[in-house]
Amino acid sequence: MKKKHFFALGIIAVLLFISIPVFHVFKTKWNESDLKTEIPKGYTNDASQLNLTKIDTLIKVPSSKQEIESQLRQILHYAKEKNLKVSIAGAQHSMGGHTIYPNGILLNMLPYKHMDLDAENNILTIGSGALWQDAIEYLDKKGKSIAVMQAFSSFSIGGSISVNGHGWQKNLPPVASSVVSFTLMNRNGEIINCSREENPELFRLVIGGYGLFGIILDVKLKVVDNLALQYKYVRLNTEDYTSSYKKLISDNPEVNLVFGRLRISDKHFLEEATINYFTKVDEKPLPLPIQSKKNEETKRLVFRSTVNSEYGKRLRWDLETHMSKVGQNIVFSRNEILNTHVSVIENKDPHSTDLLHEYFIPERNFNQFIKDIKPILKNSELDLLNITLRAVDKDEDSYMNYAREHVFGFVFLFNQKKTTKQEEAMKLLTNKLVDATINNEGTFYLPYRLHIDRVKMRKVYPQADSFFAMKRKYDPQEIFDNTFYQHYK
Repeated sequence: MKKKHFFALGIIAVLLFISIPVFHVFKTKWNESDLKTEIPKGYTNDASQLNLTKIDTLIKVPSSKQEIESQLRQILHYAKEKNLKVSIAGAQHSMGGHTIYPNGILLNMLPYKHMDLDAENNILTIGSGALWQDAIEYLDKKGKSIAVMQAFSSFSIGGSISVNGHGWQKNLPPVASSVVSFTLMNRNGEIINCSREENPELFRLVIGGYGLFGIILDVKLKVVDNLALQYKYVRLNTEDYTSSYKKLISDNPEVNLVFGRLRISDKHFLEEATINYFTKVDEKPLPLPIQSKKNEETKRLVFRSTVNSEYGKRLRWDLETHMSKVGQNIVFSRNEILNTHVSVIENKDPHSTDLLHEYFIPERNFNQFIKDIKPILKNSELDLLNITLRAVDKDEDSYMNYAREHVFGFVFLFNQKKTTKQEEAMKLLTNKLVDATINNEGTFYLPYRLHIDRVKMRKVYPQADSFFAMKRKYDPQEIFDNTFYQHYK
């Protein structure tokens, strides 16, 4: 009887061990709403969901080159005539009104997404409204892949250039480094070709220029071969991150993609990290359509179950590290890895929103920065969901460059209630994190909420005054305008 009794207790314990995490994750699903927050007609918003703004006109541009140029010239003429401002939007994943001007004309560039590959020179010509996903799916059929792009494929090409995004391609500069040239429609409707040789000043200003100098139309991007990549993973103490990174990643020519993650549960908070990397293998990569489909909804629910839950945060860390062990040496194609949609972390709670921060810290101050931010994050009422780490090389191209040497980008994701109280708490937290960044000779990324004032922004971006002066040089009537410009100019 005793053996049976203990056996029964063991079965119950196993069932509880399995059922508690499952219940926790599916409780998240139960509490979610599938009702989309509709944007009222005549208004726009962005990824923050905190910038609902009345606009004059939303214009969806045509897909053909001839039509778009004609229509945009008419719009610019009309804007000057009616004294209206023009803002430019792609997927609208920026969070500080960078694509919005109150009572202005908003250009939706997404339909403009033509593509053509020069396979001999490895250059893709693409419309600025195309998403990275569009480019990946097109290139995959031709055995090619994007050279540098952001972590999610649901951003637009023009948007990524306008914020000068960076990705998790090993130790590379931001997107700017992969841009060969682009055409720009200026305030007068003229088409200007911009490259490092032709109109180089405009080239530098427009990349990371937040749509203030004109409308990006056709972009030429460097592409690379699609590869078969094998997944590798290491778990380590955070203080050993940079030395381990050099040994495992920087000194290993076979590494192609890499990202790190910091542990954010209360247990061992910021004391543990993972380095996740992909090395080249001598196999032919499988085409996207026949690769195994992942259960993206399960991944999303595990991520969402961390909101306001210490148990959820520990569960996610344990599941990810366990699956990383299981997944060691699995082979993916480069395009499969890059083709990840932002919906994998989608927030379906109508009462809250997820907000990004990013801080770029020189390697020499990596550990000190973590020590400095630890009490700031611990004492904040905001819910921290994630910290990802990415190495970024020096940016030689963008005027408003944030990577002025080799840096590590700390990408924070917070969940914030849509209340005045939490908005004020976020502003306070952002300023404390920026102060810690300044103390560690770092920079902060500009596509996010406008919680930093003009003075502090210029401590990090001393070139801001000359940048805005050149904006007025190229656009004296300030036709191209947005909330970001109004805040910082």
